[in-house]
Amino acid sequence: MHVSLTRRASMLAMAGAGVVAAAPALAQTTRRLPAAVERDRQSILAMAGDYHVRFNFNETVPFVSDYTPLEPKTSGGYESVRVIEDTGTFIQLQHMLVAEHEGQTFVIKHWRQDWTYQPRNVLVYERRNYWTLANVSSADRRGAWSQTVWQTDDSPRYGGVGRWNYDNGRTIWTSGPTLRPLARRDAIRNPVYNRYNSINRHALTPNGWVHEQDNEKIGDRNGQLVAIVHEDGVNTYERFTEYPVAAADSYWTDTREYWAGVRGMWDAAIARRRGVWVEEEAQNGAITGPALMGLADRIHSDEIETTPALAEAQTAIATATSAA
Repeated sequence: MHVSLTRRASMLAMAGAGVVAAAPALAQTTRRLPAAVERDRQSILAMAGDYHVRFNFNETVPFVSDYTPLEPKTSGGYESVRVIEDTGTFIQLQHMLVAEHEGQTFVIKHWRQDWTYQPRNVLVYERRNYWTLANVSSADRRGAWSQTVWQTDDSPRYGGVGRWNYDNGRTIWTSGPTLRPLARRDAIRNPVYNRYNSINRHALTPNGWVHEQDNEKIGDRNGQLVAIVHEDGVNTYERFTEYPVAAADSYWTDTREYWAGVRGMWDAAIARRRGVWVEEEAQNGAITGPALMGLADRIHSDEIETTPALAEAQTAIATATSAA
């Protein structure tokens, strides 16, 4: 079913982050991995599944005298997370949001997380509209995993490197500090800050997992970057299947070939210049969002075939990334 851009935006705003379940991997590893690497791999794969999700963001400490922290923001939804590739040392998890409105079920492809073992580089947010491939030193990548997060249309969002830790009975991955563009919840307000410097933690829990964020919200003042306020983010994924999980899998079955092609186009655009420039907008993230998401909706509703949709997607990405 085709979802209007207005409804998609409102659904994403209500959810606050991303939503989908766990399906079969397209590429499954067959080689034996060292025990420590296999343990990490299983920790990543454990995030796949079907969930009731709660998103909680709370600005806590202001660092400038003229800023008052916002009231806490809480939202939620239903999310299915699927393994779409697993080679052992590279894993892709696709999130999908599932919502019901006036008796109809809607699926929106949400964020994607890619995990790479001992990465030589990672795609990072450098400044407004620009991401670059940053080299990872041999010391920093030893035993580490990068997590690269992509937006709903598979355009880049942020990347970081960290290690899984199993001390004190916990299973937790912690990144180093990572710059990232504003999330929709902030960007649409035109706030005094314009980026985050964040530390991410992904931790497994008895009934799912949690994504914690330490977000330093930064703005430009008198030509200098200044920390405006600190925000705590806690996104909780609790296993739950009492929602139309099959709708998420149906959407992915119909559109996964298209999205595989789109991922390849973004990868090629990034490889050409070891980075990519793409304009951001408050409501949709990358400017390519409405076009690429709309094409997937049309495939799902049998309004267009995958091949011509990919041709249109190629034009949209090429146009959006043509600026230096």
